[in-house]
Amino acid sequence: MKIKGLRKKIRRLEKRLREGPQKLAELKRRLETAEAVKALSAARKSAARAAAALIAEARKPTVKKVKRKLNLSPERRAQLAAAMKARWAAKRAAEANAKTASTVQDVKAGPSPQTPEGGDAAI
Repeated sequence: MKIKGLRKKIRRLEKRLREGPQKLAELKRRLETAEAVKALSAARKSAARAAAALIAEARKPTVKKVKRKLNLSPERRAQLAAAMKARWAAKRAAEANAKTASTVQDVKAGPSPQTPEGGDAAI
């Protein structure tokens, strides 16, 4: 091979070796940006899907549970009504007794010694 041809080949090889690291770095940068863009778009899509699901859930009409009608005879219905009224009356009486008992205890205890009304306040 001629010397001129060898010099030409060496020049080309040196040029390729010089450009190699730069091209590699550029390709790596492109890959990173492409991955970042893909991740962002995936996150955006998943957020949009979640928002759409929430909107669909909110728009869904809430179906109330249908109350079952009891097949009761008028006598049984009156009997149940009387029992419920008795229960409610007992409950109200128990609450009233609890309130009066707590106020009676407060009155029996008298004023606390820390208040000036007690008379034994430290001077």
